[in-house]
Amino acid sequence: MKKNMISRRKFLSASAMAAGGVAIAPGGLANAAEAASTGSAAREVWVASVSQMDMTAETPALMVEKIFEVLQEALVFKPDIICLPELFNTSNIKRKYTFKEEVAFSPDVIKQFSAFAKANNCYMICPVYTEEAGNVYNAAVVLDRQGTRLGEYRKAHIVEDEISFGITPGTLSPPVFKTDFGIIGIQICFDILWEDCWRKLRENGAEIVFWPSAFAGGQMVNTRAWQNRYHVVSSTRKDTARICDISGTEIAKTGIWNKNLVCAPINLEKAFVHVWPHVFQFDKIREKYGRKIRITIFHEEEWAIIESLAPDVKVKDVLKDFNIRTFEQHVQDSEAAQVKARKQ
Repeated sequence: MKKNMISRRKFLSASAMAAGGVAIAPGGLANAAEAASTGSAAREVWVASVSQMDMTAETPALMVEKIFEVLQEALVFKPDIICLPELFNTSNIKRKYTFKEEVAFSPDVIKQFSAFAKANNCYMICPVYTEEAGNVYNAAVVLDRQGTRLGEYRKAHIVEDEISFGITPGTLSPPVFKTDFGIIGIQICFDILWEDCWRKLRENGAEIVFWPSAFAGGQMVNTRAWQNRYHVVSSTRKDTARICDISGTEIAKTGIWNKNLVCAPINLEKAFVHVWPHVFQFDKIREKYGRKIRITIFHEEEWAIIESLAPDVKVKDVLKDFNIRTFEQHVQDSEAAQVKARKQ
């Protein structure tokens, strides 16, 4: 059994390398702070996410135990943040419970994962029911590396069945959470069908958006990433959990050989730009920085991603030195010019 576990961990490491195109230090990186000292990208973040595909349990308590077993596989990589599926502790449960009973399980579940986060020096996104002022929410509680509760996101676009159960929809102005590696946001399941909150998270500086869900979402997950130019990480009750780059490209995902866990590094030190007219600066950037910068061009879309591969190079400084606007700024400037032209 032990032999098999080691084999699977090696496979997971190899899968992450193949999917992400990133060299992985033996045993993985502990966190973003350690990345600089190992010569990796300054803002490399290890992300783990779970799919409950084919996972069943008799009770919520036993499901939590199974989730902890799955997470043991991720600990070899010392993830910076772990995301769990929507209402994971009461999903795929054989024994029937009332809605009130399911809500009552939440405080103990949060306590257990708070202890896990502290013991393993990682952030946790723990999607459970929460209560406040007599209202019940389908929420995702964010825990920091010390197990302290940073806050929660409450699902805004709930389904009709949830309303009939007595669940209250959350705000249409979703919060962002500041971590030691960057700014994150959360959406839940049905939220993926509406653009409003995803856009607001981008406007508020989100660099990674986590999407705990009851279903896998497919290409919608990739689309939300490239539409908003941030990483999107899904965690699902069934099918595929995935980690998407700001281009919408999959960095890593679950599958036949790792159906319940995906763990891989992402690099936050990058910028999404429009190719024209910045393409004329790309050779000059390569000449100055060599291997320290990677420029990936999406030829048909005419996008490019400028990415720092060295801790001493900040992308914002590269953009400033070569007078390159981000895609977001490019669009804003164009829109402002259009508005002005229409008034003339």
